[in-house]
Amino acid sequence: MHKQIAIIVILLALALSMSGCGSGNGTPGSGNINGTWTFALTNTDGSPAYTFSTTFTQGSGGTLNITNFTFTSTGPCFASYQTSETGTFGLMGNFNGNVTGTFDMTISTMFPGATNNVLTLQGVVNGNTISGNWTLTGGTGCSGKGMFTIQSKG
Repeated sequence: MHKQIAIIVILLALALSMSGCGSGNGTPGSGNINGTWTFALTNTDGSPAYTFSTTFTQGSGGTLNITNFTFTSTGPCFASYQTSETGTFGLMGNFNGNVTGTFDMTISTMFPGATNNVLTLQGVVNGNTISGNWTLTGGTGCSGKGMFTIQSKG
């Protein structure tokens, strides 16, 4: 009788710990990055650089499907230009629902036959926040670097 109770307790504990894994909306314990995210990029001096939002959907092999990408403040390097967005991530988690990992994203203007402006973000995932560094290269006046923070809207 005691063995059966012990087995039931172990199975219940395992089931509860696994409930923090699997699909979700980019929140702690979700095990993926699905959801809407808002970005705030600052220059090295702490002044605002860019803000935007997008929806991530987990693709195969750590790729991101990026939709609904919208700059909310663009500056001259991305003002009303068509862009291409790509990204990857690597997430890890534990049975306490803590999600961590890596994040990479590239946003590029699509100028045919010209120098494109390319914004690259590299960071780390910690629960429902992603933070790291960004760099911008491209045409005249379109270079810079700084830090970013991304928050999940859930």
